[in-house]
Amino acid sequence: MGLASILKSRLIPAELENHINRIRKPIGSLGYDPWGYNNEVMKYGFSLTRQIYEKYFRVEATGVEKIPADGPVLIVPNHSGQLPIDGLLIAYALASRKEKPRIPRAMIERFFPTVPYLGNLLNEFGAVLGDPTNCAKMLANGEAVIVFPEGVRGSGKLYQDRYQLKRFGNGFMHLAMKYKAPIVPVGVVGCEETIPAIANIKPLARFLGIPYAPLAMPLVLPAKVHLNFGDPMVFDDLEIPEEQVTERVEQVKAAISELIDTGLSERKRLF
Repeated sequence: MGLASILKSRLIPAELENHINRIRKPIGSLGYDPWGYNNEVMKYGFSLTRQIYEKYFRVEATGVEKIPADGPVLIVPNHSGQLPIDGLLIAYALASRKEKPRIPRAMIERFFPTVPYLGNLLNEFGAVLGDPTNCAKMLANGEAVIVFPEGVRGSGKLYQDRYQLKRFGNGFMHLAMKYKAPIVPVGVVGCEETIPAIANIKPLARFLGIPYAPLAMPLVLPAKVHLNFGDPMVFDDLEIPEEQVTERVEQVKAAISELIDTGLSERKRLF
Protein backbone atom coordinates (compact mmCIF):
# COMPACT_ATOMS: atom_id res chain seq x y z
CA MET A 1 0.00 0.00 0.00
CA GLY A 2 1.44 3.37 -1.07
CA LEU A 3 1.73 6.47 1.11
CA ALA A 4 -1.26 8.11 -0.60
CA SER A 5 -3.43 5.06 0.09
CA ILE A 6 -2.34 4.95 3.73
CA LEU A 7 -3.14 8.66 4.22
CA LYS A 8 -6.50 8.23 2.54
CA SER A 9 -7.41 5.25 4.70
CA ARG A 10 -6.53 7.23 7.84
CA LEU A 11 -8.17 10.51 6.87
CA ILE A 12 -11.19 9.33 4.91
CA PRO A 13 -13.32 6.65 6.58
CA ALA A 14 -15.28 4.34 4.29
CA GLU A 15 -18.62 5.83 5.34
CA LEU A 16 -17.39 9.33 4.43
CA GLU A 17 -16.14 8.18 1.04
CA ASN A 18 -19.45 6.45 0.32
CA HIS A 19 -21.36 9.55 1.42
CA ILE A 20 -19.46 11.82 -1.00
CA ASN A 21 -19.64 9.26 -3.82
CA ARG A 22 -23.41 9.11 -3.66
CA ILE A 23 -23.70 12.88 -4.13
CA ARG A 24 -23.58 12.94 -7.88
CA LYS A 25 -21.63 15.71 -9.60
CA PRO A 26 -20.79 15.45 -13.29
CA ILE A 27 -17.01 15.51 -13.68
CA GLY A 28 -14.68 14.89 -16.62
CA SER A 29 -12.28 12.04 -17.26
CA LEU A 30 -9.51 13.85 -15.35
CA GLY A 31 -11.69 14.13 -12.24
CA TYR A 32 -12.62 17.81 -12.54
CA ASP A 33 -15.72 19.69 -13.59
CA PRO A 34 -15.54 22.88 -15.73
CA TRP A 35 -15.11 25.05 -12.61
CA GLY A 36 -12.34 22.99 -11.04
CA TYR A 37 -14.32 20.88 -8.56
CA ASN A 38 -12.55 17.60 -7.72
CA ASN A 39 -14.37 14.79 -5.97
CA GLU A 40 -11.26 13.26 -4.39
CA VAL A 41 -9.97 16.57 -3.01
CA MET A 42 -13.47 17.24 -1.69
CA LYS A 43 -13.27 14.09 0.44
CA TYR A 44 -10.20 15.41 2.28
CA GLY A 45 -11.84 18.80 2.70
CA PHE A 46 -15.01 17.18 4.00
CA SER A 47 -13.03 15.15 6.54
CA LEU A 48 -11.18 18.22 7.83
CA THR A 49 -14.32 20.37 7.89
CA ARG A 50 -16.15 17.72 9.92
CA GLN A 51 -13.67 18.22 12.76
CA ILE A 52 -13.98 22.01 12.55
CA TYR A 53 -17.78 21.85 12.34
CA GLU A 54 -18.41 19.32 15.10
CA LYS A 55 -15.57 19.88 17.55
CA TYR A 56 -14.26 23.43 17.16
CA PHE A 57 -17.35 25.48 16.40
CA ARG A 58 -19.84 22.84 17.67
CA VAL A 59 -22.37 23.93 15.11
CA GLU A 60 -26.11 23.57 15.63
CA ALA A 61 -27.97 23.65 12.31
CA THR A 62 -31.76 23.94 12.18
CA GLY A 63 -33.87 23.63 9.05
CA VAL A 64 -31.20 22.52 6.58
CA GLU A 65 -33.76 20.04 5.20
CA LYS A 66 -35.64 23.06 3.81
CA ILE A 67 -33.08 23.42 1.01
CA PRO A 68 -34.58 21.69 -2.07
CA ALA A 69 -33.04 18.33 -2.93
CA ASP A 70 -32.44 19.25 -6.57
CA GLY A 71 -32.66 22.07 -9.05
CA PRO A 72 -31.25 25.59 -8.86
CA VAL A 73 -31.41 27.28 -5.47
CA LEU A 74 -29.76 30.33 -3.90
CA ILE A 75 -28.70 30.00 -0.26
CA VAL A 76 -28.49 33.54 1.11
CA PRO A 77 -26.94 34.13 4.58
CA ASN A 78 -25.63 37.11 6.48
CA HIS A 79 -21.86 37.53 6.17
CA SER A 80 -19.26 38.15 8.87
CA GLY A 81 -16.06 37.04 10.52
CA GLN A 82 -13.27 38.37 8.24
CA LEU A 83 -12.75 34.87 6.75
CA PRO A 84 -15.38 32.81 4.84
CA ILE A 85 -15.97 30.46 7.76
CA ASP A 86 -19.72 30.98 7.53
CA GLY A 87 -19.83 29.71 3.94
CA LEU A 88 -17.73 26.68 4.86
CA LEU A 89 -20.04 25.69 7.71
CA ILE A 90 -23.20 26.20 5.66
CA ALA A 91 -21.75 24.09 2.84
CA TYR A 92 -20.88 21.30 5.26
CA ALA A 93 -24.34 21.37 6.85
CA LEU A 94 -25.93 20.77 3.44
CA ALA A 95 -23.36 18.24 2.20
CA SER A 96 -23.57 16.20 5.41
CA ARG A 97 -27.35 16.05 5.86
CA LYS A 98 -28.69 12.50 6.00
CA GLU A 99 -31.46 12.85 3.45
CA LYS A 100 -30.56 13.97 -0.07
CA PRO A 101 -27.29 15.82 0.65
CA ARG A 102 -25.95 18.32 -1.86
CA ILE A 103 -22.52 19.83 -2.40
CA PRO A 104 -23.22 23.53 -2.87
CA ARG A 105 -21.17 26.10 -4.72
CA ALA A 106 -19.93 29.11 -2.79
CA MET A 107 -19.39 32.45 -4.47
CA ILE A 108 -16.06 33.77 -3.11
CA GLU A 109 -14.58 37.27 -3.07
CA ARG A 110 -12.28 38.25 -5.92
CA PHE A 111 -9.43 38.63 -3.45
CA PHE A 112 -9.08 34.92 -2.61
CA PRO A 113 -8.09 33.64 -6.08
CA THR A 114 -5.19 36.11 -6.06
CA VAL A 115 -3.58 34.26 -3.15
CA PRO A 116 -1.12 31.65 -4.51
CA TYR A 117 -2.56 28.10 -4.44
CA LEU A 118 -5.62 29.18 -2.42
CA GLY A 119 -7.77 29.95 -5.46
CA ASN A 120 -7.18 26.54 -7.04
CA LEU A 121 -7.76 24.77 -3.75
CA LEU A 122 -11.06 26.58 -3.19
CA ASN A 123 -12.13 25.67 -6.74
CA GLU A 124 -11.40 22.01 -6.02
CA PHE A 125 -13.67 22.24 -2.98
CA GLY A 126 -16.47 23.65 -5.14
CA ALA A 127 -16.04 27.41 -4.63
CA VAL A 128 -16.27 29.73 -7.62
CA LEU A 129 -15.30 33.37 -8.18
CA GLY A 130 -18.23 35.52 -7.08
CA ASP A 131 -19.15 36.82 -10.52
CA PRO A 132 -22.74 37.18 -11.87
CA THR A 133 -21.82 35.23 -14.99
CA ASN A 134 -20.44 32.32 -12.95
CA CYS A 135 -23.48 32.33 -10.68
CA ALA A 136 -25.81 32.33 -13.69
CA LYS A 137 -24.00 29.33 -15.18
CA MET A 138 -24.22 27.50 -11.85
CA LEU A 139 -27.97 28.07 -11.60
CA ALA A 140 -28.48 27.07 -15.24
CA ASN A 141 -26.64 23.86 -14.33
CA GLY A 142 -29.10 23.18 -11.48
CA GLU A 143 -26.63 23.91 -8.67
CA ALA A 144 -27.22 25.03 -5.09
CA VAL A 145 -25.27 28.28 -4.76
CA ILE A 146 -24.26 30.14 -1.59
CA VAL A 147 -24.21 33.90 -2.15
CA PHE A 148 -23.49 36.74 0.27
CA PRO A 149 -25.28 39.90 -0.93
CA GLU A 150 -23.44 41.98 1.69
CA GLY A 151 -20.10 41.07 0.10
CA VAL A 152 -17.03 42.54 1.79
CA ARG A 153 -19.31 45.03 3.53
CA GLY A 154 -20.43 42.10 5.67
CA SER A 155 -17.29 40.02 6.05
CA GLY A 156 -15.21 43.07 6.94
CA LYS A 157 -17.57 44.63 9.46
CA LEU A 158 -16.28 45.58 12.89
CA TYR A 159 -17.28 43.85 16.10
CA GLN A 160 -19.22 46.91 17.23
CA ASP A 161 -21.46 46.41 14.17
CA ARG A 162 -22.05 42.71 14.76
CA TYR A 163 -25.36 41.29 13.54
CA GLN A 164 -26.25 44.55 11.81
CA LEU A 165 -26.93 43.70 8.19
CA LYS A 166 -25.20 45.88 5.63
CA ARG A 167 -26.64 46.91 2.27
CA PHE A 168 -27.63 44.04 -0.01
CA GLY A 169 -26.94 44.18 -3.73
CA ASN A 170 -29.83 43.34 -6.09
CA GLY A 171 -27.88 41.00 -8.35
CA PHE A 172 -28.86 37.78 -6.59
CA MET A 173 -32.57 38.64 -6.90
CA HIS A 174 -32.31 39.19 -10.65
CA LEU A 175 -30.66 35.78 -10.98
CA ALA A 176 -33.22 34.07 -8.76
CA MET A 177 -36.03 35.52 -10.88
CA LYS A 178 -34.40 34.68 -14.21
CA TYR A 179 -33.59 31.07 -13.33
CA LYS A 180 -36.68 30.46 -11.19
CA ALA A 181 -34.42 29.57 -8.27
CA PRO A 182 -35.94 29.57 -4.77
CA ILE A 183 -34.05 31.61 -2.19
CA VAL A 184 -33.33 29.99 1.18
CA PRO A 185 -32.45 32.64 3.78
CA VAL A 186 -29.97 31.69 6.50
CA GLY A 187 -29.24 33.37 9.81
CA VAL A 188 -25.67 32.76 11.01
CA VAL A 189 -24.88 33.45 14.66
CA GLY A 190 -21.41 32.93 16.12
CA CYS A 191 -19.10 33.78 13.23
CA GLU A 192 -19.10 37.43 14.29
CA GLU A 193 -17.17 36.30 17.39
CA THR A 194 -14.61 34.10 15.63
CA ILE A 195 -12.32 36.97 14.57
CA PRO A 196 -13.66 40.13 16.23
CA ALA A 197 -12.14 43.20 14.59
CA ILE A 198 -11.97 46.53 16.40
CA ALA A 199 -10.73 48.60 13.46
CA ASN A 200 -10.07 48.48 9.72
CA ILE A 201 -6.67 49.83 8.74
CA LYS A 202 -7.69 51.26 5.36
CA PRO A 203 -4.26 52.65 4.31
CA LEU A 204 -2.73 49.22 4.83
CA ALA A 205 -5.56 47.57 2.90
CA ARG A 206 -5.01 49.93 -0.04
CA PHE A 207 -1.25 49.35 0.08
CA LEU A 208 -1.70 45.56 0.03
CA GLY A 209 -4.52 45.66 -2.52
CA ILE A 210 -6.96 43.81 -0.27
CA PRO A 211 -10.59 44.68 0.62
CA TYR A 212 -9.85 45.36 4.30
CA ALA A 213 -7.09 45.02 6.89
CA PRO A 214 -8.77 44.23 10.21
CA LEU A 215 -7.15 45.02 13.52
CA ALA A 216 -7.89 41.76 15.31
CA MET A 217 -6.26 38.94 17.22
CA PRO A 218 -4.27 36.65 14.90
CA LEU A 219 -6.33 33.58 15.72
CA VAL A 220 -9.79 32.16 15.14
CA LEU A 221 -11.78 31.88 18.37
CA PRO A 222 -13.92 28.76 18.98
CA ALA A 223 -17.27 30.54 19.13
CA LYS A 224 -20.30 28.26 19.11
CA VAL A 225 -22.15 28.70 15.82
CA HIS A 226 -25.89 28.48 15.16
CA LEU A 227 -27.22 28.11 11.61
CA ASN A 228 -30.94 28.71 11.10
CA PHE A 229 -32.31 27.97 7.62
CA GLY A 230 -35.59 29.61 6.66
CA ASP A 231 -38.38 28.53 4.35
CA PRO A 232 -37.66 28.84 0.60
CA MET A 233 -38.80 32.14 -0.89
CA VAL A 234 -40.02 32.02 -4.50
CA PHE A 235 -40.30 35.06 -6.75
CA ASP A 236 -41.83 35.22 -10.24
CA ASP A 237 -39.84 36.27 -13.28
CA LEU A 238 -42.10 39.10 -14.45
CA GLU A 239 -40.41 42.27 -15.64
CA ILE A 240 -40.72 44.79 -12.83
CA PRO A 241 -39.10 48.16 -12.05
CA GLU A 242 -35.82 48.07 -10.14
CA GLU A 243 -37.56 49.61 -7.14
CA GLN A 244 -39.74 46.51 -6.86
CA VAL A 245 -36.69 44.27 -7.19
CA THR A 246 -35.21 46.17 -4.25
CA GLU A 247 -38.42 45.58 -2.29
CA ARG A 248 -38.03 41.86 -2.86
CA VAL A 249 -34.41 42.05 -1.71
CA GLU A 250 -35.61 43.78 1.45
CA GLN A 251 -38.03 40.88 2.06
CA VAL A 252 -35.12 38.44 1.97
CA LYS A 253 -33.07 40.72 4.19
CA ALA A 254 -35.92 40.90 6.73
CA ALA A 255 -36.22 37.09 6.74
CA ILE A 256 -32.48 36.77 7.45
CA SER A 257 -32.74 39.34 10.23
CA GLU A 258 -35.50 37.31 11.88
CA LEU A 259 -33.39 34.15 11.65
CA ILE A 260 -30.44 35.98 13.23
CA ASP A 261 -32.70 37.08 16.08
CA THR A 262 -33.81 33.47 16.51
CA GLY A 263 -30.20 32.31 16.72
CA LEU A 264 -29.30 35.02 19.22
CA SER A 265 -32.26 34.06 21.42
CA GLU A 266 -31.26 30.38 21.28
CA ARG A 267 -27.63 31.03 22.11
CA LYS A 268 -26.75 30.27 25.73
CA ARG A 269 -23.08 31.27 25.58
CA LEU A 270 -20.49 32.67 23.19
CA PHE A 271 -18.00 29.80 23.50
